[in-house]
Amino acid sequence: MAQGYLNESFADTICYFDVFFRRAPDDGAFAIFAGLEDILNFVENWHFDESDITFLRQKGFGEKFLNFLKNFKFCGEIYALDEGSVIFANEPVMIIKARAIEAQLLETFLLCTLNHQSLIATKANRIVRAAKGKSVLEFGARRAHGSEAALKGARAAMIGGCLATSNTLASKLYGVKASGTMAHSWVQMFENEYEAFKAFVKLYPENATLLIDTYDCFFGLENAIRVFKEFGVENGAVRVDSGDLCGLSIRIRQRLDEVGLKECKVIVSNSLDEKSIEALLKNGAKIDGFGVGERLITASSDAIFSCVYKLVAVENEGEVCPKIKISQDAYKMTTPHFKRLFRIYEGKKALYDELVIYDEKLETLPSNLRREELLKCVFKEGKRLCKDKSVEEIATFAKAQILSLDEDLLDSKKAYELKLSSSLKKLKEKLSQI
Repeated sequence: MAQGYLNESFADTICYFDVFFRRAPDDGAFAIFAGLEDILNFVENWHFDESDITFLRQKGFGEKFLNFLKNFKFCGEIYALDEGSVIFANEPVMIIKARAIEAQLLETFLLCTLNHQSLIATKANRIVRAAKGKSVLEFGARRAHGSEAALKGARAAMIGGCLATSNTLASKLYGVKASGTMAHSWVQMFENEYEAFKAFVKLYPENATLLIDTYDCFFGLENAIRVFKEFGVENGAVRVDSGDLCGLSIRIRQRLDEVGLKECKVIVSNSLDEKSIEALLKNGAKIDGFGVGERLITASSDAIFSCVYKLVAVENEGEVCPKIKISQDAYKMTTPHFKRLFRIYEGKKALYDELVIYDEKLETLPSNLRREELLKCVFKEGKRLCKDKSVEEIATFAKAQILSLDEDLLDSKKAYELKLSSSLKKLKEKLSQI
């Protein structure tokens, strides 16, 4: 398509593309916007080297297009919400304003990055909210769909609210907390469980978590207690990875309290997700933290985040001309034109979002309400315009975003309202009848 635009004299046509999704995963009312930092870093450094040009020449691309790629640099504009924002269906979370040839080349990388990280951040947030303040640790690297998915998934999980990750490389690259425990193989390597625990606590006296169900959970618990007492460890932890996690946690907590280890934590794992965590806590489980792996890193309950990239306007002699996509599936019809997106607040609570044509006059709000513009220019003239944020900063912002929502939105009992301005409604109706 990019080569075609060049050959058909569309390459320099300024286009506007909306990036949006039609449905939140797990039938949720909202999602978490993640992946922006990676997109901006990619675009700022985007180029084609000689090996790329040689490969594409072998694939049959013409010299006119290859010469264009030799000097390629993205010079368009990118508008986006802050990473970590709460996002809703059918609203642009990003807008790309660029020459047609540049905008087309960006589509796949942008969607790949945004769809994956937003999916995992959203899943992580659902799990974290189900945990009701208990720690959630991201343990998914060994079940991820490849090393890149493990790394970027860990980043997204932290944005979604996880306390730490078992992915050491993610900890190094993103400055997030790393956390891990022993595996059953550690226990099996030693002559007996007691010796295995003793060696581990000797090695990590400040943060030892002992896996107690390699052989028998309650024999393992007694060995853990013995070692903790011998080394004077009061704030260690035990982990259970199988069985009736609710019943086991209650008995483990009771026993730890009996022997004076009231600060010792009970951690559980074993194919957990928001539904199983919610059920455990509802049934009275005595659990301090959850190690969540495969169902987080693969978002197994709903593993697709369907952001799309749709043309909504082009420039003709300096005038922005709206475009619309019409479909027999009504939900696939796009909202035309270059637009601005606002969130309307009463105090700190988000009430609804408002989508308007870029140059129309805004209606006056009642005095108790305020507007916040969401889409900001974050890339222009080859450079990013927003500072590089740490994962911790983004996660803190995401947490504040969740607090701004009506509680009914958190369990999908209520749909969030998007209001189109009267001018935008009329335009959409007019174009849809063509």
